[in-house]
Amino acid sequence: MSATRRPLAVALLVPLLAALALWAFAWPAARTAPRDLPLGVAGPAAAVAQTEQRLSRHEGAFEIHRYADEAAARDAIEDRTVYGAIVVTEQGPRLLTASAASPMVAQLLQQAVAGDTPVPSVDVVAAPEDDPRGAAFGASVLPLTLAGIAAGSAVTLLGLRGARAVAVLVAASALVGIAAAAITHSWLGVLTGDWWAEAGALGLTSLAVAGAVAGLAALMGPAGIALGAAVVMLLGNPFSGASSAPQLLPEPAGAIGQWLPPGAGASLLRSVSYFDGAAATGPALTLTWWAVLGLGAVLLGSALRSRTARTEQTAERKPALTG
Repeated sequence: MSATRRPLAVALLVPLLAALALWAFAWPAARTAPRDLPLGVAGPAAAVAQTEQRLSRHEGAFEIHRYADEAAARDAIEDRTVYGAIVVTEQGPRLLTASAASPMVAQLLQQAVAGDTPVPSVDVVAAPEDDPRGAAFGASVLPLTLAGIAAGSAVTLLGLRGARAVAVLVAASALVGIAAAAITHSWLGVLTGDWWAEAGALGLTSLAVAGAVAGLAALMGPAGIALGAAVVMLLGNPFSGASSAPQLLPEPAGAIGQWLPPGAGASLLRSVSYFDGAAATGPALTLTWWAVLGLGAVLLGSALRSRTARTEQTAERKPALTG
């Protein structure tokens, strides 16, 4: 690239990246609204039908699940099948929420159900007292992403390959999980579940990102670092729904976010920290696939490099033998 074109390329690339980042972060925040948000309704059939009719006015906002009674609705909330439930009783409706699943959703349900008339509500699975609005929980996703990018980049730039690189990535991610659990659980009180399960979820999230970055770099060279970092930073973080909920993000951002490590990591961490592991299988498998594919790419890239090096050495020896 000529000296004249370089400044022009920079002048065009920087605004493009800024626009992309602004779109990725601002668009979901500006379009936050419920979209097929799972909501339970329990009570007598006639009363439930009336409640469903009122909720249908919010077109496309809620995905209604019917339950026989309040106990069944509570179980569904604790199993993370729904975010809340409306229980119709003789005394009137009562709202069940789970601020641990999303304080924003709990507040939204109170506004949507109550309207101008106050409705009694019960927080079935409450958010921690030290983080009632979920701000600290939402802020925990970015450091894990940065740690994963840093680990994947460091392994690549230090020239570590093959099994040695995999071992370093696994060890670094395990230490990240332990350190993060010590801060968020033991010190800040943001997480309240099983300590080691939380450390495992945090470490697996970091490993998924680290494996993706290092794996792409092993196959593509240094450009793989930029590609991996861009995907998890510009798409993974703003589409994660960690500070709100995937169903509050515009489509298809919420769905995409759950297939990327930050979103899957946030969902897994909520499950193990507040819901005794309910609904943890899906996000755990997503993170595991990212980690396995990423580490597999590291091993594959190392094998391909070794094969290329042996081929080049053989090609250099042949002329010498012929001479």
